[in-house]
Amino acid sequence: MYAAYSFLLTLVLLAWSPAILFKVLRRSSYREGWSERVGRYPRTLFSRLRAVQPVWIHAVSVGEVGAASILAKFWTTRRPTLPLVVSTVTGTGREVARRLLPQAAAVVYFPIDLPMVVHRALATVRPRLILLTETEIWPNFLRHCAAAKIPVAIINGRLSTRSFSRYRLVRPFIRRVLQCVDLFCMQTDADAKRILALGADPERVYVVGNLKFDAVLHADTSSLADQWRRELQIDARRQVLVAGSTHAGEEEVLLQAFRRLRGEFPDLLLILAPRHPERIAQVETAVAANGLAAVRRSTLPHGGNGAKEVILLDTVGELSGLYAVGSISFVGGSLISGGGHNLLEPALHGRPVLFGPHMENFVEASAYFVQRGAAIQVSDAADLVRQLARLLRDPATRETMGQAAMAALAAHQGACERTATLLERFVL
Repeated sequence: MYAAYSFLLTLVLLAWSPAILFKVLRRSSYREGWSERVGRYPRTLFSRLRAVQPVWIHAVSVGEVGAASILAKFWTTRRPTLPLVVSTVTGTGREVARRLLPQAAAVVYFPIDLPMVVHRALATVRPRLILLTETEIWPNFLRHCAAAKIPVAIINGRLSTRSFSRYRLVRPFIRRVLQCVDLFCMQTDADAKRILALGADPERVYVVGNLKFDAVLHADTSSLADQWRRELQIDARRQVLVAGSTHAGEEEVLLQAFRRLRGEFPDLLLILAPRHPERIAQVETAVAANGLAAVRRSTLPHGGNGAKEVILLDTVGELSGLYAVGSISFVGGSLISGGGHNLLEPALHGRPVLFGPHMENFVEASAYFVQRGAAIQVSDAADLVRQLARLLRDPATRETMGQAAMAALAAHQGACERTATLLERFVL
């Protein structure tokens, strides 16, 4: 089965090779990144780390980096001399990791999951422990870790219904792969049940909660909001809708809803943050097609005009803080069949949170916030306009929902301590 998996992965890479070669030739940064993806890490750096054997934390992209950074900050207060190496898959994830994890000795790209590449990477890094964030199941990587007797733990473990259905198609193989994982720190009972159904050892599976609940609750939200309003030249009296992590097909719905709302709320401002910043020009075109004026965040405060109707977030790693400036937040990936995105970041700022009908990747979290009166799930575009208008008219309800969001977060804190306690046995 491992040979078949490696063969299929090789075929996929061959199919992608023209695009990969094009990027390598065009961008020097991609050439550097590509050498890391084939397991060629800076030997001068890792030769210094070999004596201490670092903990290797892998986080695919921005969201996973955020969760990993919360645990890393907590854990390094207990073990300040523990060396960390961080890997990501995406360039945006790498950029954010460098900012959120300054204590890391290195931030690199994760190796392609082929036997020779994985062997080279592990031989260079020589970690004492590997932490895979959320649900990173890489068969060859895990198999080589087991062979080298390197313990592996999944932290902030999550397994959506969609992913579970896919893995279940190859359950006999996945069951063998999961035997290579020494510890599963899952977010919820439902996540634990799914990983057990795929064949994880019950003695290795624990429900610890979501690390993101342990992010610092923003008691200073008002000062953070004031800071962002100055930075983006937004009048303090202006109401703001922040739509984060939006996908293609959603921006058009949001822009049309925004146009309708401005009939009643002419001073309303929309901050639109596409999930993939490379789509910013496409979104800019959609804004213009709707007869609206937009400005990119990167042009503010220098040369931009804060009186614009739409601010497009074309920078990386700022969305989490920008939620503080919003009167209401909307979580993207949910109006289309994208599975939704994490709603904890806007909730951390005590803001009402709205999302669409497609939250398949965050079923438990979204239901929990709705039940606590901290969020609203809208059914379609018309319902979105209706709920936004209701909240914009009613500051008292917005305040109540924001307080409910903070209370919902506080009630579920403690995942960091529970996870760190379980990990201690691997670094004694």
